[in-house]
Amino acid sequence: MERIRKRLKENNMSIDQLRDVKLITALITPFHEDGSINYDALPDLIEHLLAHHTEALLLAGTTAESPTLTHDEELELFAAVQKIVNGRVPLIAGIGTNDTRDSIEFAKEVAKFGGFAAGLAIVPYYNKPSQEGMYQHFKAIADASDLPIIIYNIPGRVVVEMTPDTMLRLAEHPNIIGVKECTSLANMAYLIEHKPKDFLVYTGEDGDAFHAMNLGANGVISVASHTNGDEMHAMLKAIENSDLKTAAAIQRRFIPKVNALFSVPSPAPVKAVLNHLGLEVGPLRLPLVACTSEEAKRIIKVVLEEDVEATRETVTGVVRPDY
Repeated sequence: MERIRKRLKENNMSIDQLRDVKLITALITPFHEDGSINYDALPDLIEHLLAHHTEALLLAGTTAESPTLTHDEELELFAAVQKIVNGRVPLIAGIGTNDTRDSIEFAKEVAKFGGFAAGLAIVPYYNKPSQEGMYQHFKAIADASDLPIIIYNIPGRVVVEMTPDTMLRLAEHPNIIGVKECTSLANMAYLIEHKPKDFLVYTGEDGDAFHAMNLGANGVISVASHTNGDEMHAMLKAIENSDLKTAAAIQRRFIPKVNALFSVPSPAPVKAVLNHLGLEVGPLRLPLVACTSEEAKRIIKVVLEEDVEATRETVTGVVRPDY
């Protein structure tokens, strides 16, 4: 009972850190040409993000190419980012795998490591667990560690989809504080309507941010904020101020940029744009590959509006990324 009370107090602190955070960037991992992590690129990258309205950072998520990061690399990355950020914004650590035991051990290790508002745990991939299997997986992680847990529901990458009812069942757990939801807006609406008061709901789809926020989501865990943070912030601010006409106008201009940023497997497009901006984030690790020069040229023109006509020509509606 004492442990549960302690957790509730700590989780309230985590929720308080994240409650007013609307724009969370799922940080990419910069690499050298030889594939090693380029820690020297992190300060400029992080300062760029903070200058353009990133309010929290997710480390070692799939956008960070986490399946290719070793355990030691993830810990080194955590330490490097914590030193740079120095408490200015909350940090979330990617801790989940498709192995429950491994996820539990890493959640415990990150809790002991300290400095994180929460850990993000993905729905198990490849295994294709049932709804009960998913429930037991996340319950086991949440039971075993004092690290507050955010669930990542992304069927496009993991094959299976956690239903809203299973999510709401897990939302009652004192150590599960939120979800990064990448399913439908209908599911998003259902979760927001029925969730406990202190359960945080984020969209993980940049293209759905406008709709999700108007449904009552807490924010967006974003890839596009690496390159388009100012306009995303302006859109979220307009929604907060009930200026939907302004927000919708920004969203219409934002659509082609989202399409471009997911036109080839992520994070190749966003790395192409960041490299163009001089942030030296480098290539990707196999099995992901960098954009071709032609792909990069097209993406950069659209995302940075260097060619307005090219941007307009790509307005075909928000396409759910082909993960």
